[in-house]
Amino acid sequence: MADAPGRKVLTVSQLNRLARQLLESDLPVLWVEGEVSNLARPASGHLYFSLKDDKAQIRCALFRGRGRNPDVSVANGHQVLARGRVSIYEPRGDYQLIVDHLEPAGEGLLRRRLEELKRRLAAEGLFDEARKRDLPHLPRRIGIVTSPSGAAVRDVLHILKRRFPAIPVVLYPVQVQGEQAKFDIVGALETAAARAECDVLILARGGGSLEDLWAFNEEIVARAIAACPIPLVSGVGHEVDVTIADLVADVRAPTPSGAAELAVPDGRDWLRRVQVLERRLTLTTRRVVEATRLALRALDARLARCHPGYSLRQNAQRLDELRAALATALRNRLTLDQLRVGSALARLRSNSPAARLRMMAGRMASSEQRLAAAARARLVVPGTRLAVLAGRLHAVSPLNTLERGYAIVQDAAGRVVKSTTQTQAGDDITARVADGVIRAKVL
Repeated sequence: MADAPGRKVLTVSQLNRLARQLLESDLPVLWVEGEVSNLARPASGHLYFSLKDDKAQIRCALFRGRGRNPDVSVANGHQVLARGRVSIYEPRGDYQLIVDHLEPAGEGLLRRRLEELKRRLAAEGLFDEARKRDLPHLPRRIGIVTSPSGAAVRDVLHILKRRFPAIPVVLYPVQVQGEQAKFDIVGALETAAARAECDVLILARGGGSLEDLWAFNEEIVARAIAACPIPLVSGVGHEVDVTIADLVADVRAPTPSGAAELAVPDGRDWLRRVQVLERRLTLTTRRVVEATRLALRALDARLARCHPGYSLRQNAQRLDELRAALATALRNRLTLDQLRVGSALARLRSNSPAARLRMMAGRMASSEQRLAAAARARLVVPGTRLAVLAGRLHAVSPLNTLERGYAIVQDAAGRVVKSTTQTQAGDDITARVADGVIRAKVL
């Protein structure tokens, strides 16, 4: 049968292509949750499977290199959350989902809830930096909202003790995991606000999975943090974990230990600053005291100069000085006159004949003395020479030698014995010593 005029006829390929184009252009990226079935792993590395629920199923394809999550294991019976675009496999006309991301269904649901809550709270302005407060430079007391038995509280206390041990700490014990945790956290924040005993709060918990940290992503916790009048530091999980509590808090720390470091200053820096200020205060105080002392001395001196007694003492001292000067002038004048009179008398005496006679008599006496001295000297010189010669003669005299302990030996004939060969045994000899003669026989 021939085609009717104006009728447009499509081939099957054209129809499938048109349907694919319509689906891919009109439907956005979708998230689909279901159970994996009919899983196939060909040698190409692609994954082909179906997602089903209790009423329907859809074919899925996850091509190699399309951003597959390596941490997710895919197997028949797994409940997963798939993200992708709806398309048609043209050769068979199969309606399918081209997947570019897979994750476990439970965590995926939590993440969707988390993203939705983030968008809503951000629209309300709970994450705005303008509403966040600065932490006190030196808090009087620090509150910790965390589990009393976890590692986070030990880490926080250790850092606080190391950095500034003088600041007291208040612990508000709460559960940090489970259904009751969010109510405990809200209650602790309300208690801290009512008691108003702390200047800063630390909300802390160690690392964990998204489910473990979910209490810090609850809306009531976020609103309690926003309503808390005390500046709050959030240190939940590890650095890669970002919870809604972190976004609402005044300051976000990567870890509980980091929150403790942000909450208090380094005590050693403060100690050095206090020491510098103490030295400055001491120097300033000394300068002020010294300046005040000098000013008081100056005022005291001015007061003393203005006192009537000071003028009287000054005039009395001046009168004493004038009296002393007058007495000195009189003594000097009297002394000068005495000197003049004495000089005139001396000149008068020098011109008197008696003085000249006394001078001549003195000269004659002096001449007589010099004559007597010369005569004595004339007699002394020969006597001295005679004594010297006698001494020399005595020094070489045999008698002087004998006085020193020596003896002169002579034989019977009176010859001086100078050698043993001049005598024989039985000869008579004499030994002359200083005070006599000794007779002896040669043995």
